[in-house]
Amino acid sequence: MEDLYTFERELIKEGVKLIGGIDEVGRGPLVGPVVACCCILPLNYELEGLTDSKKLSEKKREKFYDILIQDAISYGIGVIDEKIIDEVNIYEATKLAMLDAISKCHVKPEHLLIDAMKLDTDIPATSIIKGDSKSLSIAAASVIAKVTRDRMMVELDKKYPMYDFKSNKGYPTKKHVEAINKYGIIKEHRKTYSPVKEYIERVKV
Repeated sequence: MEDLYTFERELIKEGVKLIGGIDEVGRGPLVGPVVACCCILPLNYELEGLTDSKKLSEKKREKFYDILIQDAISYGIGVIDEKIIDEVNIYEATKLAMLDAISKCHVKPEHLLIDAMKLDTDIPATSIIKGDSKSLSIAAASVIAKVTRDRMMVELDKKYPMYDFKSNKGYPTKKHVEAINKYGIIKEHRKTYSPVKEYIERVKV
């Protein structure tokens, strides 16, 4: 079994006690916000089966989410909506969501472990490619961010059931794209994303 505590262990050896794992979800969907989480776990924390949220079933994610928000020393959730994504682009919006998540932690991390991104912050940080499957702290953040965003999509589905958001979570599935072509777009759609952008251009003609 892969050791997901290597990065944390190295930092603990250096005397770091408050390690903030950071991850985001929602870069690819056509609708809704990008959501990031910064999660500070207790030292030497263990939660059997916890890994990258993409590798977990929805039921497992929900279960781990409940445990993590109870056990975490602190966690913050950053939400950047589709309007800002369209204004600044998804890469910049992701950084904003991550910085927002850090600011929402009621305890300031001493070191950040970030999934793939580099952030402009005064806190020392390590950027880890595929960090959500290499660091327990990042995996915890990925679960909290994923469950948070998925719940938002389930709520949006209640208002607009024709797009099937409860199943596709805003990603461009065949059913979602067909619904855009049939019913048009809603204000929560990202206007700079294909095929939303193409739909807007077609309607203008």
